[in-house]
Amino acid sequence: MERLAQDVDGFPDAQPALAAAAAPGARPRRWRPTPLIAGSLGLHGIAALGTIAMPDVWPWALGSIAADHLLLGTLGLLPRTSSLGPNMTRLPASSARRGEIALTFDDGPDPEVTPRVLDILAEHGCRATFFCIADRARLQADLCREIARRGHGIENHSLVHRGTFPCLTMRGIRREITSAQAVLTEVAGRAPRFFRPPAGLRNPLLDPVLHHLDLALVSWTRRGYDTVARNGGVVAARLTRDLGAGDILLLHDGHAARTVRGVPVVLEALPRVLDAVRERALRPVALHEALAP
Repeated sequence: MERLAQDVDGFPDAQPALAAAAAPGARPRRWRPTPLIAGSLGLHGIAALGTIAMPDVWPWALGSIAADHLLLGTLGLLPRTSSLGPNMTRLPASSARRGEIALTFDDGPDPEVTPRVLDILAEHGCRATFFCIADRARLQADLCREIARRGHGIENHSLVHRGTFPCLTMRGIRREITSAQAVLTEVAGRAPRFFRPPAGLRNPLLDPVLHHLDLALVSWTRRGYDTVARNGGVVAARLTRDLGAGDILLLHDGHAARTVRGVPVVLEALPRVLDAVRERALRPVALHEALAP
């Protein structure tokens, strides 16, 4: 653990997430909010006490709370921010020194696209991480087992991928994640260690839930927008621009856009990305491999 802390020196917001992922169950028992969240909680307390002591100030108190909620809501729309809690946007320095990157795929498994993605990865001899929607995984249990059998990681991408995920209460978030955790553990034979919310969007209530469940939040270094872009070359260019060791790349085997020829765009982009990875002498690994001691 000491070595891991040294590896992420200079990225203090990432340290709790990386430590939890490297050694599940080793996190401090008590959840600690980020400075922003702590300040927000303090503001709510001051506003309440101030209104009780001086009722005439309630418009100012209400305005302060509204501004605070607006700030938190805006930050929840920024998938790569660490203001709401620890967030992995890059692999630790030890992994980067080994020349590793992480390919991550969201929204699967898809019975048409995922097997073809697996074949492309096999042709290039590399491993990846699949953030699976648990309801889809339940229906495609054999496909999930094949993903795991080939050495790839299966991680938690929520139960149903609801668009209202960032609006859920703490109870709703916990139910969504724990239900997905149970399904994915059953189909993959291993409990997920990482979580990525739908579209990367969240609210301040997510971090204490993840802390309690010993899950690390993972976003990405860059994404290709392959759910909307219809050109594999454009997607690949976005993913490989300034590509370097330690990067986490986001693609989609589920909800993949189609090219004008009707081909899932990820199937055109992925071989180009892997060619660029090879040219730069980098090695794609699953997230659990990158965090291995």
